[in-house]
Amino acid sequence: MERISVTARLHGTELQFEQAAFARLEQYLADAARTLEGNPDREEILADLEQAIVDQCTRRLEPGQAAITLAQLQAALEEIGSVQEPGVAEAAGPAHPPREPPRRLEQVSDGAMISGVCLGLARYLNVDVTLLRVAAVLLLLVSGGAMVLVYGVLMLLLPYGPREPGAPPLRGIPAKSREFVEFLRSKFTAVTS
Repeated sequence: MERISVTARLHGTELQFEQAAFARLEQYLADAARTLEGNPDREEILADLEQAIVDQCTRRLEPGQAAITLAQLQAALEEIGSVQEPGVAEAAGPAHPPREPPRRLEQVSDGAMISGVCLGLARYLNVDVTLLRVAAVLLLLVSGGAMVLVYGVLMLLLPYGPREPGAPPLRGIPAKSREFVEFLRSKFTAVTS
């Protein structure tokens, strides 16, 4: 008995599926499209998903085999996994999604202009550092120089964050600022202990 096969075009590639496999494929893609409804990257995600299906199914085709079987498709879909909206926990997954490490307010030396206070604040507040630097200069002008004192206090109080692995050594003003702050902190520690 000859099995009926259906041709499907996935991400520009034509594949032959047995009728039951094709029905499962349609259901899987429809579920994925429904899950991603409203996602701005929906089309790109669906295209990547189709390419993954092509890759997984092609890998499972045996020499001389014309159409992908339901068992082969099901194995491919299990390896790919179900499509979920970002931030939604897998039903069979952990009870609590992994938490992001807490944000820390710290100075960031890599890419700093003076000491890294503005860069650290920008990362903590999740804003563009340029906006924060412009605001600091405007506050400097408006406050009659009091912003220098505020920046200096923050420079002394905020801890330095870890340097990026493989980052070039600090040079210029950020290097001198860090040395100065670490020198003052060591003197303060020596006096208070």
